Order: sequence, then structure tokens, then C-alpha cells
Amino acid sequence: SAMAAGCRLAARFPRVHGTNVRLDASRTRATRVESFANGLCFSQEPLAPGQVFLVEIEEKELGWCGHLRVGLTAHDPQSLEVVPEYSLPDLVNMGDTWVFAITRSHNRVTEDGEEARPRAQGSPWEPFLLRPGRYSHILDDLYKMNVLPATARRSRIGVLYAPQPDGTADMHIIINGEDMGPSARRLPTTRPLYAVVDVFASTKSVRVIPVEYGFPSLQTLCRLVIQKHIVHRLAID
Repeated sequence: SAMAAGCRLAARFPRVHGTNVRLDASRTRATRVESFANGLCFSQEPLAPGQVFLVEIEEKELGWCGHLRVGLTAHDPQSLEVVPEYSLPDLVNMGDTWVFAITRSHNRVTEDGEEARPRAQGSPWEPFLLRPGRYSHILDDLYKMNVLPATARRSRIGVLYAPQPDGTADMHIIINGEDMGPSARRLPTTRPLYAVVDVFASTKSVRVIPVEYGFPSLQTLCRLVIQKHIVHRLAID
């Protein structure tokens, strides 16, 4: 229950953010209102091990090169005297920060002797096709059967860290339900880690999507069964 409460608090943005960001009243939607930079946002609370901080791309803006950037930082956002203009390279250059741009490339590191994941053939978007698995539950039911490019509107991007036996952690990026593998290794677990979301360039607006942890209530289970058997969801209130 403590983790669930922490997850609910983390699933929004704090009041510390880039100068071009405007938050809605719930602090779950971040919109960059001008230019292409100063769109840096963070999670309200540090993440728990294995907790996904998930955002959905709500608006795009034509005319800019580059896309959403996500990652983790050991810097408490409240301690920042000035929020950097960019996550890459400004925030990363402060140290203890790991951020990657969501692009067509596959951000993944390998250990010595580990075979790199083979490159997909054909469409450059193929590495981001949905393979239903551990994280398929983070997708909206309407989009589970559709292929979404990683940077498209309604695409869902998440970040988490996974503790390792040596006491460090690996950072993973989740793209439309697929774990893309470790993007960074040997992150410290002795300090709190906050999610970083940079609403950059062609990505104009994102919304935090809460991810449920623990066992669903009987009420939730009954509601899901009822909805599954109703053709039109507005048939009942």
C-alpha cells in the first residue's frame, strides 16, 4: 500500500519545470507553449524499483527536428536553482543523469560477450512494433492492436530502473508496451532516482498515465467484466 501511495504521488509533474512548460491543474499534462526547448519536466517523487513512469504523447508540433527525451536523474528537482534548458546535454552534464532521445534508433547497451539485439529489417519503425508481454497492460485497449511509431501522437513512453545483484541498477525504456532493454547500466541505487521527461522539439504536449500496482479491487474487476460485454460503453453510466 505504501508503494501504491508513492506511485500515485509520483504520477504527476512537480511545479519545478522548464520555463516554456505549462502544467494543467492536475499537474499531469505538460505543454511546451513556445520555442522548442526549455521543456524539461520531472516526476513529482522518486521512483520505486521497477516502477514505470509513463507518459503519452498528446500533441505534436510541426517544423522542429527532434522528439521526446526521457530518462532518470539522481538530482532532486526541488534542489535545482535553475532548470536546464535541455536534458541533453545540459542536465546530463551535471552528472548522475541518464537521458535518451526517443528516435528510430534502438538505445540499448550490451555487456561484454552479450549478443546485440539484431536490427529489424524493412521499416525503420519495426523495432517499436508492439510485442504483447509484461508491459502490454500500459497500452490503451483501443491501441493494443495498432502499430504506433515511437514518436507518434498517442504513443506511450515509459522509464524505470531495475536493481541488479551488484547493488546498482539498469535503466529501461518502455515503448508502446515493449521493454527496449537496458539503455544505461550501473545507476546508483543509494540515491533517489527521479524520472526526466523533456518535452522537446516536435513533441509539444504529454500526459502522465498512472500505472496501477498491486491487486485490483473487486469493484475494478467487476467493472472490467461489465465493460467487456457492452458494445457501446455509453449504454450505462
